[in-house]
Amino acid sequence: MPTHAEKRTVPYSPEQMFDLVADVEQYPDFLPWCVACRIRRREGPDTFVADLVIGFKVFRERFTSRVSLDHPKRVDVVYHEGPFRYLTNHWTFEPDDRGNCVIDFYVDFEFRSRTLQKLIGKLFNEAVQRMVNAFEKRARSLYGPAKVNPRRSGAGADSPSGKPLDQ
Repeated sequence: MPTHAEKRTVPYSPEQMFDLVADVEQYPDFLPWCVACRIRRREGPDTFVADLVIGFKVFRERFTSRVSLDHPKRVDVVYHEGPFRYLTNHWTFEPDDRGNCVIDFYVDFEFRSRTLQKLIGKLFNEAVQRMVNAFEKRARSLYGPAKVNPRRSGAGADSPSGKPLDQ
């Protein structure tokens, strides 16, 4: 039953990161082991059902999830059918006081197949890090390199060296 929870700050806006995560049809272009995706049906402007095909070595599995969007704060994924006993996944996006995005990512799942569960169990932490890193790399390719954002609430802003400008 692999579980991963992580908070990470990235130099992009919550809106940008939300848009990137919500655009599941682009996942095969950049996400490791995602070989195909399609929107099966839309259930209003903020909910859709999607099929993802994941592939690793000789394994290839399709699963279906309902994705709920709360723009620009949250993406929730509810598992419907496929190779898992269960899958829970969510992303939240909050601005920090410098105009960056704090991403809170959570995934918990268990495969029905003991073989797949053993395989992913050995590789899980590396696999999740590669996926999270793929989202950051995709953000750089879509939105450009990270920029120093001196905006800060409260006292003076920081310089690129990290030292306050007003000192």
